[in-house]
Amino acid sequence: MTVPALVFFLGFAVIPLIGVLALSFAQWDGLGAIGIAGFANWGAILSDPGLPHALWITFLVMAVSWAVQTPASILMGAFLAGHQRYRAVLSVVFFIPLLLSSAALAITYKALLDPNFGLGAGLGIPILVQDWLGDPVLAFGVVIFVVSWQYIPFHSLIYQGGVRQIPRSMYEAAELDGAGRVRRFFSITLPQLKYTIITSSTLMVVGSLTLFDLIFVLTAGGPGDATRVLALDMYKRGFQANLMGPASVIAVILVLVGLALSLLLRRLGGRDSGHSQLEGA
Repeated sequence: MTVPALVFFLGFAVIPLIGVLALSFAQWDGLGAIGIAGFANWGAILSDPGLPHALWITFLVMAVSWAVQTPASILMGAFLAGHQRYRAVLSVVFFIPLLLSSAALAITYKALLDPNFGLGAGLGIPILVQDWLGDPVLAFGVVIFVVSWQYIPFHSLIYQGGVRQIPRSMYEAAELDGAGRVRRFFSITLPQLKYTIITSSTLMVVGSLTLFDLIFVLTAGGPGDATRVLALDMYKRGFQANLMGPASVIAVILVLVGLALSLLLRRLGGRDSGHSQLEGA
């Protein structure tokens, strides 16, 4: 029964990864013959002064987006875990941003934030009439906002399922002891969501490393290199400069960083002894 999944995984994950690893030691412009470059590509990328900056921006996007998305997703997921009918409707409404194309969202926000013809100029609100995508700090903030706006619904859905797995009897016992909503949230809900938080955080980390299309359309890595993440750097080297070897090096670095961070998050989560998180009936 596992053969189809294994074949799919080998064909679309393992074999391409091996090909990218081999290409990182080659010289290729994407069209001509492939030549052997040895460690020249690795030396060029690792000695490139732009790599630490792109790596820093990537980690900064990852950390700030995690800090924004996680609390909001937990609160929204806990709220939507109720069984009132209107909460089911809200779940559908909140999930809509995730169904939209990242490129379409970027184009929309780019138009809305235009200082001359955007939302601020149209409504006559001076505070919104700023060079949102021309200032490095504001551009970075816009990227974080749009990414969070799109992906918070997905993680809220994960937390919603996690909260519904917590036995109702735990809350009833806490209510009998006189615990209020805030105390129940911090004493019951958050501890029981430990492994859900680890799962959600892992998805956020991997997603941040591969974040490309939204940033490419929204800021193209600018202004300057203020939002130039590794994935965008890889695209520019490979498909704009036709340097497939150095681009493959960056791809391998992304895989290694993602793997290391995933293992770190699992280690921080500790071992699941089977009693750390209860499941509801």
